[in-house]
Amino acid sequence: MSDPIVLSAIAVASLAAALPFARRRVELSLAKHPSLTGHSRMAKRVARLLPGYAYDETQFFGSDGAPAAVQAQRHAGFMRLAAQLGTRHAQSIEATRHAREGLSDLQFTGAYRVPFQYSPYLRQHLAVGAFVQRTDGVTVTDLDGQSFYDLTGSYGVNVFGHDFYKACIAEGSARAAELGPILGSYHPAVAWNVGQLRRISGLDEVSFHMSGTEAVMQAVRLARYHTKRKYLVRFNGAYHGWWEDVQPGPGNPLPPGHTYTLKEMDADTLRVLRRRSDIACVLVNPLQALHPNRAAPSDNTLMDSGRRAAFDREAYTTWLQQLRQVCTERGIVLIFDEVFMGFRLAPGGAQEYFGVQADLVTYGKTLGGGLPVGVVCGKAALMKRYREERPADICFARGTFNAHPYVMGAMQVFLERLHSAPVRALYANLDTTWNRRAEQMNLRLREAGLPVQVANLSSVWTVFYTQPSRYNWMLQFYLRAHGLHLSWVGTGRLIFSLNYSQTDFDEVVSRFVAAAREMQADGWWWQDDRLTNRSIRRGLLREILRQGF
Repeated sequence: MSDPIVLSAIAVASLAAALPFARRRVELSLAKHPSLTGHSRMAKRVARLLPGYAYDETQFFGSDGAPAAVQAQRHAGFMRLAAQLGTRHAQSIEATRHAREGLSDLQFTGAYRVPFQYSPYLRQHLAVGAFVQRTDGVTVTDLDGQSFYDLTGSYGVNVFGHDFYKACIAEGSARAAELGPILGSYHPAVAWNVGQLRRISGLDEVSFHMSGTEAVMQAVRLARYHTKRKYLVRFNGAYHGWWEDVQPGPGNPLPPGHTYTLKEMDADTLRVLRRRSDIACVLVNPLQALHPNRAAPSDNTLMDSGRRAAFDREAYTTWLQQLRQVCTERGIVLIFDEVFMGFRLAPGGAQEYFGVQADLVTYGKTLGGGLPVGVVCGKAALMKRYREERPADICFARGTFNAHPYVMGAMQVFLERLHSAPVRALYANLDTTWNRRAEQMNLRLREAGLPVQVANLSSVWTVFYTQPSRYNWMLQFYLRAHGLHLSWVGTGRLIFSLNYSQTDFDEVVSRFVAAAREMQADGWWWQDDRLTNRSIRRGLLREILRQGF
């Protein structure tokens, strides 16, 4: 028979060994966001269970319980709007319809422009065009010759205005024309660009890639290579490209491998970073300062009026300083993903704007001067891809089109113009200008009695809604009818180029208010005391459960 004392000692020792592990697990759980978006594996399981279903005509116009008269009002407004857009933009819509058959991107964006229950009916009756033919100043013109004020920002590329990038491409192409598209060898612009990027980033070395996603992939690979640790930390809601480790949860066919999705601006997260020894790097997307711990806003998720956003520069700066300190203490690589926000907040990007130096920085979008690009800047010790003492131990990264002569030429022109007087003038009082404009828009909306407001991080804006509704996503189509051009995510993100004059902006405000008034007049913002954000969410849950089971 075993000695009870020995068994007790073994049990105590086992418990003691398990306690640190259990503590780390609890700390990690506390640092994750309590919503599904903070738990990637669970989110994927739920996504697989979510049933697909569509509203018929009655449900489409009355999903919030509005009376028959209001539903009829909405139906009339919807059909009038559909006819107006269909007539005014007929060629653009027909080109889109024809291209959709073979272009999967158009199939996806068309299906997810609005909440999925409404999407089939809307696509059947209300079409929008995806093709444009010309840009001028801050406007874009479609195939029918109809002009819009451009609020798409070309997904973040368009910081300084369309004419700026057309000039960068033309001049950069002329500089590279004599060499042509030779690959492997470098155009002289490469050396000049490297010098400028080292100065701007405050870091030692540079590598070129063909997209922001590629740049982030390489930054994470380098961090893992040099720290010999597996895990990366990303923050809830942040976007860093569409590859596996940095986009866990729905949208990725694979489960998360070595990724922790934690809460931003939270002491629990700092505690995890201080105590774990398996974390290679922390990824920061400065855009999240506008909506910490919330996913990138899109109108296809506007099932109620719960969307909110606000930017507190002082609070976010403090958070980044705390993050910098703990990463330094623990040997964790701090990566700033400035692919989207780079050069929009300041000539030196988010590092300059917030006053925090990262270990690796990724750039893309606007830096290419209108052409595709991704860039990694980093400390020399982190950028090295091989070990002298272990010649087979390498961190390989190449690409056929990296440092393409035409891209490097356009980038050189971009960086030259970044230092020019006209561009520097656009940065003068940048926050003051765009904060004042956001206040102007909000004041006009309140004075008009409209349930709409905006929040901004400089020239990147999002729209939120101040009374419960299931139909906020309809606003994007009224805005289009009033000549405001949004990307497929709708009012979730408005991106202004910095060359918007006050006159241009005033016109945008007038059109925005007119569009919202028309939507209100068509009954989409019908109110009832029983209609709350909570009642909408509960009703949706019951509806989904009925459809699923």
